[in-house]
Amino acid sequence: MSGAHRADPAGSVGRPAVTVTSTVPSAAAMRELGGLVAGLLGPGDLLVLTGDLGAGKTTMTQGIGAGLQVRGDITSPTFVIARVHPSLVEGPPLVHVDAYRLDTLSEVDDLDLDAELSESVTVVEWGEGLVEGLADDRLEVRLERPRGASGPDDPETLADETRTVRLRGFGPRWAGVDLPSI
Repeated sequence: MSGAHRADPAGSVGRPAVTVTSTVPSAAAMRELGGLVAGLLGPGDLLVLTGDLGAGKTTMTQGIGAGLQVRGDITSPTFVIARVHPSLVEGPPLVHVDAYRLDTLSEVDDLDLDAELSESVTVVEWGEGLVEGLADDRLEVRLERPRGASGPDDPETLADETRTVRLRGFGPRWAGVDLPSI
């Protein structure tokens, strides 16, 4: 487990305000990292998760959901596109979106995510190139699996494969924030 930090205190547009890279050895560690990220989140935060199929996006979101203490099992919302998980502790709800089947910004607009964005923590899997315009501030999470790895994003597969996770905070919201690493 390792982490590296690089910060741009200005948090200029187009460049991340802060970047952290971690090597995550297991599904449990991925959920732990998600829980650590959840400790930084509040209403209005947008997270964009990017990675190949089976990279650990949903597993990380499970950790975020546990850390936020929301209701319901966190599963991939591929067919329903978006799920709302209300807080069990008076915190913000978690809006979990799977943008895999969305192709255009107008399809994203049809989800009305911006209507809930200010009150929720919104996690969008497969959202790179589609949802960055929803908020000036966002946390981008890139998950990479080893070359040649195969299998679904499930605990048994993830437990045996190390992932590289890069967290990049964009905008003033993330300037000076100490992002977690594992």
